[in-house]
Amino acid sequence: MSKSIKALLAVGLVAVVAACADNSQVEEFVVVDPEPISVEPEYTGKYK
Repeated sequence: MSKSIKALLAVGLVAVVAACADNSQVEEFVVVDPEPISVEPEYTGKYK
């Protein structure tokens, strides 16, 4: 094969390897539940 075809294959191989590389970083985040504004009254079983 000629040198230009070998060079194109080498560049293509490098491009494929770079595209398939797993460089993605997972972002971690924390979900915080907000506190209730008011507390619901508890059922006591009696009418007041």
